[in-house]
This record gives sequence, C-alpha cells and structure tokens, in this order.
Amino acid sequence: MEQYVLHKGGCHCGKVRYEVDAPGDFSVTDCNCSICTKSGYLHLIVHKSRFRLLSGEDNLQKYTFDTHEAQHFFCTACGIKSFYVPRSHPDGISVNVHCLDEGTFKLITVNHFDGKNWEANKHKLTPLNQDE
Repeated sequence: MEQYVLHKGGCHCGKVRYEVDAPGDFSVTDCNCSICTKSGYLHLIVHKSRFRLLSGEDNLQKYTFDTHEAQHFFCTACGIKSFYVPRSHPDGISVNVHCLDEGTFKLITVNHFDGKNWEANKHKLTPLNQDE
C-alpha cells in the first residue's frame, strides 16, 4: 500500500480549510468541461473517507447544474471552489490541486479528460478505490 501524506488546503480567504490524505506524488485530471475550464480546476479525486473539512462549513454555498449530480461548493466570502463531490465519483471528493498548500506534493502526471463530451468519455475515468 502506498504511503499517504497529509495535504492541507482551502479557499483564497482561508475561511474554508480542509485536509486530505493522498500520496506525495500523484496524478491529476485536467478536464475541459465548461465549469472546470472557466475555473482552472485540476482534480485530485480521493475517497470521502480521506477528506476532512476542518473549517468553513457555514461559508459554503452549493451549486449544481445540468444533471445536478455533481455538488460544487464555493466559499461565500471569496468565491473559490476548492473541492466538490464529482458526478463521476459520488463516493469521492475532488480537491482542486491549485488550492492545496505548497510543500507536501509534487505533480507527476496531468491526465487530460474530454469533459465536453462527458457521456462519450466517462468510461475512460479511473474508478475510485477507497484504498488508493
């Protein structure tokens, strides 16, 4: 089993803070769907059991669109979406790597995903494994 590192992160103003257990070196997904492109989101998807919201729950606003399956959470003070529950992995949390604190990780691989054509490409997504 791979060694996990405790990564911390949050929104721009610091009201929303969380921690996530993930490898020190990991792969992320760069999706070209409308919301990911406009927000510059890079996905590190982990099982919900490896994510802990430390503060700011009262500062989160949920946004959904299209199928309303993905649950996007934005800080009401600064507007940053630092994590969300993805449609592709409803038992997971997608953490925006751009919102992780520096010093605990190195990006080793960026995988591009054609989210503009989500239905046709969803089979290419890596399944979520609680033990990953």
